Amino acid sequence: MRYKNHISRSSRVMMVIKYIVCILLGILSILPFWIMFMNATRGTYEIQQNSISLLPSKYLLSNLKVLHGKSFNPVRGFLNSLIISTGVTVCTVYFSLLTAYALVVYDWRMRQPFFTFIMAVMMIPAQISGIGFYQFMYKLHWTNSFLPLILPAIASPAAVFFMRQYLLGALPLDIIDSARIDGAGEFHIFNKIALPIAKPAMATQAIFSFVGSWNNLFTPMILLTKQNKYTMPIMVSLLRGDIYKTEYGSVYLGLSLTVLPLFVIYFFLARYIIEGVALGSIKG
Repeated sequence: MRYKNHISRSSRVMMVIKYIVCILLGILSILPFWIMFMNATRGTYEIQQNSISLLPSKYLLSNLKVLHGKSFNPVRGFLNSLIISTGVTVCTVYFSLLTAYALVVYDWRMRQPFFTFIMAVMMIPAQISGIGFYQFMYKLHWTNSFLPLILPAIASPAAVFFMRQYLLGALPLDIIDSARIDGAGEFHIFNKIALPIAKPAMATQAIFSFVGSWNNLFTPMILLTKQNKYTMPIMVSLLRGDIYKTEYGSVYLGLSLTVLPLFVIYFFLARYIIEGVALGSIKG
């Protein structure tokens, strides 16, 4: 009896420790964003004198006026980023799942070498091909267009790898064979059977793709030169263009406006991340 009481007491202590650690990690994760939001309400002098503050100040409206004075158009930047990020997310999720489906369901001779090639491509940084990509888009007259920022998302090696690992454990091949016996077409099987089964993995990759595209600065910076095409990260990067004086309050406000949509997307789909990773790691 004493042994059982000792075990139950130890388990309660371990549970309390786990909760404390989780709370501390949660605070550490939220703290940088909270400081950024608070700095968006502070003036440049306050930020320079005291860089950390957990309480809001009174300079929010003045920082907003500075943003408008620097031709910062959050509505236009938000719409441009939303168009690009939504297009990238749709292309990445659907076509990556389609490729992963072909790697899992179909038994063809070059399947393993093709998957190895996809993994090799995943190791190549995008910056290496930046100059060649820009020259190619310039010859196609696709600069200052959203198409070269959206269409390359069709080929996403990391998303293909994740989708493949998920389908290996979550997609029963017997269901595919039964649907074929019933006369269903291949695209019908994919859209009606495989796609609903892969919803957790799709939601997980949708978050990663949307956040990655929304925060992307390198490719839009080299392709977009017209102000009406600028995305939110480009607009924020231009806020520090004055070499004589930088309004840090307005910079933090621009960063806050950039991050807010990501919080909305994350909290809307967050529950799918753990489910997608857990189920995708199980192999049947």
